[in-house]
Amino acid sequence: MSDRKIEVLFSAEQIRRRIAVLCRDIAAEHDRDMLIVPILKGSFIFAADLIRGLHDKGLRPSVDFIFLASYYDKTSSSGEVQLLRDIETEVAGRQVLLIDDILETGRTLHFAMQLMRQRGARSVQSCVLLDKPVRRAAELEADYVGFKCPQLFVVGYGMDLAQHYRELPYIGHILQPEGE
Repeated sequence: MSDRKIEVLFSAEQIRRRIAVLCRDIAAEHDRDMLIVPILKGSFIFAADLIRGLHDKGLRPSVDFIFLASYYDKTSSSGEVQLLRDIETEVAGRQVLLIDDILETGRTLHFAMQLMRQRGARSVQSCVLLDKPVRRAAELEADYVGFKCPQLFVVGYGMDLAQHYRELPYIGHILQPEGE
C-alpha cells in the first residue's frame, strides 16, 4: 500500500481550526459533565482532539467507547451494524454526545443513537468529522459537523483502508497508482 499517492482534502491545520469551532459550539450547549462516546475505530483521533478542546472550554466530560462495525476491510458498508464492544457507563438521565469519524449511510450512528435512547439518556446528540449526505440510508443529520465531504473514499486522521493510513495527520483521498 505504500506506493499509493494520497491527495490531501483537509489539512491538519484546517482540521485543527474546525475542531476549535466545534468545541466552542458544543461547550455552549452541553453540561459540564456530559458523557462522550466515541465510535471506534475511526473516530479515535478526532475524539481525542475534541475532548482535549472541550477540556480547554471548561467541560469535564466522562468518556466511554463503543466499537461498532459495518465496513470491515471494505470501502463500502455491509449494511449491517454489529456491536463489537459496548460501553460500561450508565447513560440514564445523562447528556450523551456520540462522536463518529464519518456520516455516510447513517446506519452506524443511527444504531448508536437508538441504543443510548433505549438506555434512558436524557439527550443524545452527535458530532461527526465528515458528512457525506449523498448515500444516506437512515434519516439522520449530525448535530455538529466538521466538514462536508465529497463522495470519495477517504483515509487519514483515524480513518483507514484495511487498517492502513490511520496515522496520517490530514484527511486524504487515495489516488490509484498507474496500472491499477
